[in-house]
Amino acid sequence: MRILLIEDDHLLANTMLDMLRDGQNTVDWLDDGQQALNALLNEDFDLAILDLTLPRVDGLDIVRNIRNRGIETPVIILTARTDLDEKLQGLNSGADDYLTKPFAMAELKARIRAVTRRGSGVRTAGLKVGRLTLDTDSGQLEVGNDTFTLPRSEFQILHYLMRHPDQVATRRRLEEQLYGWEHGAESNALEVHVHHLRRRVGKKTIRTVRGVGYLLDSEAAAHEASE
Repeated sequence: MRILLIEDDHLLANTMLDMLRDGQNTVDWLDDGQQALNALLNEDFDLAILDLTLPRVDGLDIVRNIRNRGIETPVIILTARTDLDEKLQGLNSGADDYLTKPFAMAELKARIRAVTRRGSGVRTAGLKVGRLTLDTDSGQLEVGNDTFTLPRSEFQILHYLMRHPDQVATRRRLEEQLYGWEHGAESNALEVHVHHLRRRVGKKTIRTVRGVGYLLDSEAAAHEASE
């Protein structure tokens, strides 16, 4: 899952980056309201964690702006503002959840899971397409009677494809899921990860769309046996 963390307290942000990246997440970080607004308007994230008191553009204005423009990225507000009126403003502006500082990281992670489950339309921690069941908490993949613990890169790719079955995922979109704004991956790294995934889920389940990217075929996922 690709997360945008928007937090101008650098000490807190670095702690959060370490803990969020410890899971199966790709996390990008900004400490400026205007840059955050531009990123949310122009790039695709699975979730934004948003402080309210930010340089240049306030967090509430960010939420209102993206919702007015039809951006549905789930947003969790994480702020020191504790008044009830401010919580109501945040939620009424279009945020999906509101958590006040200080907070427990375990609670934030639980809220991340809850918000992203709501966004994907599922009530449990697992994604299911045909014979494939992916536990998004543990990273375990079940294919029929076989169970695999996926490396982070394979999890990121399959997690995205299973949330968008039968839709083409471009190379750029999948590379953003893997690396965010970090660079330096080998040019064929994505192909290598997809090759390994196909050995688990079956060659026809992940189709190459020449010149564009990849697609998870839900019909093949229901019937094809892996190697």
